[in-house]
Amino acid sequence: MAKRLYEGVFLVDSALATADWEGTLGVVGNILKRADAEVVAIRKWGERKLAYDIDRKTRGTYILAYFKADGRRIGGIEKDVLLSEKIMRVLMAGTEKRPPEMIEADIKGEPRVEPEGLPEREEPEPRRERREYDPLGMFDSEPGAGRRDYGDRRS
Repeated sequence: MAKRLYEGVFLVDSALATADWEGTLGVVGNILKRADAEVVAIRKWGERKLAYDIDRKTRGTYILAYFKADGRRIGGIEKDVLLSEKIMRVLMAGTEKRPPEMIEADIKGEPRVEPEGLPEREEPEPRRERREYDPLGMFDSEPGAGRRDYGDRRS
């Protein structure tokens, strides 16, 4: 089967990446090599505060990799990541639906520019305030408004 181009984003602990960058890249490279993947490009994508703690870590470094691999080997890459103590998460996707110029820009590390001709993004509707439910079957006009104290209901 022919190898296809994939994009993978690997999340590693920032402290570990800072202490041993070459070793961290080596771990990602070894996982790809075990799957017989051909690395096209691999680079640091950025460091961010995590939305939630992962293994008690609050910051993560993202590594962006483009590689050619047999699609049947992707599951093996994901298993190797699960067994790795150095990689916290991975996200992989095929690139067939992405324009080649966007892939080239990513590989070179150029800032991402939205292609022309795409429809405008719609702004999401603002969230409505949560209302309290009135047991008589009506909603209060304001949270907490119109609440009645029925006292002790024990007979």
